[in-house]
Parts: sequence; structure tokens; C-alpha cells
Amino acid sequence: MDDKKIILPKDFIDSVKDLLGDELDDFIASYSKERYYGLRRNPLKYGKEDFEKNMPFSLEPVEWAEEGYYYKEEDRPGRHPLHEGGAYYIQEPSAMSAVAMLDPKPGDVVADLCAAPGGKSTQIAGRMDSKGLLVSNEYVKDRAKILSSNIERMGISNALVLNESTDSLAGRFPSFFDKVLVDAPCSGEGMFRKEENAIPEWSLENTKMCHERQLMILDNAAQMLKAGGTLVYSTCTFNSLENEGSVNEFLSKHPEFSLVESKRLWPHKDKGEGHFVAKFSKAGALTPSVFSGAKPSKSEESLRLQIKDFLINEIGIKEEKVSSLLEGRTLATFGDNIYLLPPKITSLQGLKVERAGLHLAVSKKNRLEPSHSLALCITKGDLTKHVDISDDDAIKYLRGETLNTDPDLKGWTVLFLRGCSLGFAKADRGILKNHYPKGLRK
Repeated sequence: MDDKKIILPKDFIDSVKDLLGDELDDFIASYSKERYYGLRRNPLKYGKEDFEKNMPFSLEPVEWAEEGYYYKEEDRPGRHPLHEGGAYYIQEPSAMSAVAMLDPKPGDVVADLCAAPGGKSTQIAGRMDSKGLLVSNEYVKDRAKILSSNIERMGISNALVLNESTDSLAGRFPSFFDKVLVDAPCSGEGMFRKEENAIPEWSLENTKMCHERQLMILDNAAQMLKAGGTLVYSTCTFNSLENEGSVNEFLSKHPEFSLVESKRLWPHKDKGEGHFVAKFSKAGALTPSVFSGAKPSKSEESLRLQIKDFLINEIGIKEEKVSSLLEGRTLATFGDNIYLLPPKITSLQGLKVERAGLHLAVSKKNRLEPSHSLALCITKGDLTKHVDISDDDAIKYLRGETLNTDPDLKGWTVLFLRGCSLGFAKADRGILKNHYPKGLRK
């Protein structure tokens, strides 16, 4: 139970009391109560039934997000090896509502314009089921790196992670996306109970600055969205200027958009810290996206054959999985690193790229070594061979230790914990040589 008394700024209370009316006292009282903790199932790793069967935690469903669950604080799921395998993403429950309203589908072309640290991007990717294109963008370089690591951890193979301004993206991707999410930088009033620094950093002046920035980002998002497309705007703040104010001003400047619905989650009424979400539709008929890669050059065709042979014969990925993974997508090399660019992306020229799709392998002295990203995007059903390990062995593996295995097993293999891939090891004479990245070891 949270015992700490939270003192809310008077200017903040004044800014929301008209919205709350008779509920103001209940709203203020909610800040002295225990907050809710949430995590989100990764559909790329588990179906609902398998997830609930394999998780060693007590979970309750979040009503507005089919992948979402509440967990008990003492369970500490962030410390479990399954977290490192991307079995779930720890996320504040209210924040799951924006992607639920966006409703991305397999095959969509989607942009998440303010994506770090990755909660909403990874939720989008889970609903897309590795089909279509996700462009996840973050303007702040250090935050873009965190976003990229979470995209990798969750086993996402069809995302391009960028470190761009939204006006640059608007110039590069005009009328390109079926769906765009703007989880806008805001004054963070919904973070008051969760983060100690949120209250002293808050001011009325900051809400006005955020409002102006939000309108700029929305203007750019409007340019990137196809006719007939869907735009979702969300904040984790409560004041009307950054929410209804930004919505109404955007609509007044963009008559081609209409408001489909909006929703507020409040901490005194809903089991979460609070969120605002608005959904817009752009006039016109949505044209289906076409996914086709450029015709491979001779050098790329040679690389494709090499990669295909490596994935099938050395890693043990089934041929049909390899074919579906490579179909319509371009291979690119960056130094010794080999990437599979996301669908619809054939060139990265002029873009600040943090993650260029799926990192497949590293070329080392005329041989290939699989990347950690590849292991995390593989399921048991994709493989002709794998190794299941216990919770205790998973902890050892994440520390970089070797493990024992069947002496007949040879070569590269993916290790699985409770049905979730953790990474690669190389089997030889009954020993699994550890290939978990040194920078990630615990």
C-alpha cells in the first residue's frame, strides 16, 4: 500500500475541477491509494490460453485491452527471465487504451510517431502479427535506443525504428500510412502518482508549450495519413487544453478530418493512472497497401540464397517460415551485419535509422552467426530443433553460463523457457555454449 501523501499543485486542481465537478474530491483522494500495475501479453509469443498457463504470476484482465493484465506488485515480473524473452511488456494499464482504439490489423501500414520507450509500438506490433509495416519513431536519440531494444526484445520483425522529427517524416512519407498513432509529449499529469519528479516539473506554462507541440505533431501526422485512414491521439494528462483543446484546434485546421470518438480514463473511476484518447478519420476511401520488394540485384540474390541456406540448414528454421519471412522484403548489409528490411521499405537513404528491420546475422570470416534478434522472433513451431530449459537454467543462461544438453545435439539451437524463446546457444559434446549477448547479461 502506498502510504506517501501526494500534494497536488493548486493550479493543476483548478485546471481540472470544472471537468470533474462533484467528483473532484474522489479524484484527489485517489492519489493517496495504491496504484495498479499492468503487463501486456506478447501475441507474437503466446496465445491467450498458453500465456495464462505458462505465467508464474497471479493475473487479472484489463477490460479495455485484450492483451492486458493486472499483476501484484510483489510478483516483480520485470525480474523474471520471461521478461528478457519478450513474453510480456510491463505497461501502465490506462496506456493500453490508445492502441485498442487504433485497432491495428495484420497487413496495415502503421506509424507510431512518439514511440519511446515502446509500450504502444510493441502493442501495435503484437496486433499486426508480423504482417505489414510498423514505423516507430522517437525524436530523442537516447530514447530511440531504448525503443529499439524493446522492439528487439519483443521479437518484432516488421518494424523500422527511426530517430527523426515528425516534419522530416511528413516530407518522406506523404499519404503513406493506413493508421497513425500520436501518443503526444504532454505535461504528464497522469504520472503524478507513478513518478516522483512529475509534480515539481509541472506548470501551467508547460501545459501551453505541450499544447503547441501537440498541434505541430498532429499537423505532420495529418500529412502522413492516407485518405480514409485512422489517426489516434493520446496523452497521459488531464487538463482540457492538451486534450479537447488540441482535438478541437486540430479539427478546425483540418476539415478533412472528423472525430470518431474520444475517451477519458480517470484514476478515481478506472483501474489505472488515467489517459485521454481521441480517434479521427480522414475523408476518402482507403486504398489497400501493396507489399512488394524491389527486384533483387545479383549480389542481393546471392546473399538471399546464402541466408536461406543458413537459416534452414544451420539454424533449423522450417523452409516455409524462411520463405514467408523473406518474401517481398529487401536484404541490406551494414558492415558485417545483415538486416531484412521491413515490408514496403527498399531504401533507407536520408533517414536516421536506429533499427533497420530484423537483424538476421553477422558475417564472420566467411561464416554466418545468427543475431539475438532472430532468436527472439522465432517460435517453436518455426523450428525443426530446439531446447527447452528450466527457470533455474534460464537464470544461468542470462548470466552467460554454459548448460548441459543431449550429447547428440550439434550446432546452433534456440533455447525456450515456458514456450518463450530466450536466445541462441551452440551445442557440442553435451554442452550448450552460451551466445546470449554480453551487453544484456544479468
